[in-house]
Amino acid sequence: MSSPLSSADPIIDLRGVSVHYRVPKGRRRSFKQFVLHFGQIGQPYEDIWALRDIDLSVAPGEVMGVIGRNGAGKSTLLSVISRVLKPESGTVKVCGRIAPLLALGAGFDPELSGQENIFLNGALLGFTKQAVQERLASIVEFAELQDFIDAPLKTYSAGMMTRLGFSIATSIEADILLVDEVLAVGDENFRRKCENRIRTFRDQHMTIFMVSHDLQTVQDMCTRVIWLEKGRIAASGDPHTVIEQYHDFMAQRESLSEEQRQGSLRW
Repeated sequence: MSSPLSSADPIIDLRGVSVHYRVPKGRRRSFKQFVLHFGQIGQPYEDIWALRDIDLSVAPGEVMGVIGRNGAGKSTLLSVISRVLKPESGTVKVCGRIAPLLALGAGFDPELSGQENIFLNGALLGFTKQAVQERLASIVEFAELQDFIDAPLKTYSAGMMTRLGFSIATSIEADILLVDEVLAVGDENFRRKCENRIRTFRDQHMTIFMVSHDLQTVQDMCTRVIWLEKGRIAASGDPHTVIEQYHDFMAQRESLSEEQRQGSLRW
């Protein structure tokens, strides 16, 4: 690991961070309609706020869980922290090297072999060929791809790609690890290996951001949890407390949906 940062300063600090997208209302149902309306002024758009006024400070060594419904802004938040996405407004300060594991196959070239992709990803993370070479054997071993490492990546299954991506990201020295739903893919044995490696990083005071729908894993592994709802932080704090609040919220929504469904059936 990189040398630890001072615990007095946040390793990640977000102030007033907002991200929004403009999407057209309605669809062009045919190519003819697209041509007829091409360049038309006044096309109605809808502003979708993926993140809205996010204030968040993370201390070195924290293991931060990020929970929320699909579309709540979880992956967008990690993309902003990793500098993959520039926010519409606000400031993002990150101290230290980031090892991002944000999307299955991100940064991979399907035409290259597994080994060639290891060097490619290492270069994208800012490491020399020699530094990657020194870690090559351990990366392949952890990913359990000894028999396939020279095969083109396009022949890999989703699980094999996940194992390779996780092994690369967690074999490189970094201060911050960003993990986005990676543990949801792969067999049970490999998931346990991943969890054990993350626990090792946690014990070594590495800062970890973990997006997951597996609330039990989040509660077991994280030191703090934030719950995102419609791009805003709905709650932040102790994992058990925040997850209970999220459970209550989802139960209320399910109850309301059931009442609405029953009402429509009566009509």
